[in-house]
Amino acid sequence: MAAEPPHIPAFMQQMGESITKTAGTLDPAQMAVFFNEMLSAERVYVAGAGRSGLIAKAFGLRMMHLGYESYVVGETITPAFQKGDTIVIFSGSGETQSMVSICGTARDLRGKICLITAIPDSRIGKIADIVVNLGDPTETYVHDKNSFEVRQITGKYRSVTSAFAPFGTMFETLALVFSDAVISSLMEVKKDEISRMQGRLSNVE
Repeated sequence: MAAEPPHIPAFMQQMGESITKTAGTLDPAQMAVFFNEMLSAERVYVAGAGRSGLIAKAFGLRMMHLGYESYVVGETITPAFQKGDTIVIFSGSGETQSMVSICGTARDLRGKICLITAIPDSRIGKIADIVVNLGDPTETYVHDKNSFEVRQITGKYRSVTSAFAPFGTMFETLALVFSDAVISSLMEVKKDEISRMQGRLSNVE
């Protein structure tokens, strides 16, 4: 027997309200520094674990559409990271061990490290050159200091939680909206024509 989906519009409205509230509390200085780094970067690498990794890939794709050399860490065709390259890490907790290791390598190679996070006072936050704090509106990370890997192994992501935006969903949604807004701002400044961007879209699918 089919069931009526409960509260979907209400959940959408809650998420929209949370995004609007967060947009009004972001640090202008943090946004400006990150934006200018993206504006001047020549080669941009992106990385994230789990669903944050999907947001990172979406941002990397859009950067490519804007004409940047952009690469996803871990892909087979990704070239060697070099001095002067920029890496953007998407990590709600800022504690994911695989991301910490990647940042350590980028630092050793004298690259620029940017972090999009919910917890700026984290291991990655202390390594990064540029940190954008999107906040933790559902308090997902402030009460859970375990890494992404630990949460996956212990099955914590399958535990009972609040129905609204569980398991870091709000951070991922905020990160997607924020990174897309950065892309829109870059388009405004670069005056990149839509036709030029369309010419960079995949045509072998």
